[in-house]
Amino acid sequence: MKYMIDVAHTRDLALQKQSAHKKFLATLKKVKNLDQLALETHTEVFAEIDCTACANCCKTLGPLWTEADILRVAKFMRLKISDFETTYLRVDEDGDKVFKNMPCPFLGSDNLCLIYEVRPKACREFPHTDRKKIYQINALTLKNETYCPAAYEFVERLKKKIEVK
Repeated sequence: MKYMIDVAHTRDLALQKQSAHKKFLATLKKVKNLDQLALETHTEVFAEIDCTACANCCKTLGPLWTEADILRVAKFMRLKISDFETTYLRVDEDGDKVFKNMPCPFLGSDNLCLIYEVRPKACREFPHTDRKKIYQINALTLKNETYCPAAYEFVERLKKKIEVK
């Protein structure tokens, strides 16, 4: 059953629990069957949370664009790569290609992605809660849970499952 998402409230909770979550995530490397537990938890969370009810990632976090992403999306849009880059992207302070402006220009008014089939790798993988060896991205998980209610819920549920064992 899907439920409503209050992004601001979830962000506040994530910030309040950041220290506790940081300590918890630091223990994950020692957990047996972590990959299985994480995937199980990810699947449960995304069965209940509808990303299109939120789309906060698309409204606030722009993906890093790889050359493969740019080529794929430009081709899909029937644009020259240079035209695509000039229209949508800029190079940030780290030398990465990112959107010129947010929210994502491909986010529809219904919170659906207009280029979903060819979206960037970073978008396909966000919020990375189905990744193996999740303990390798603890800092990213902490950051993501302040933007993504599903990432916050993932950490909360994983914490309960591991504390029970």
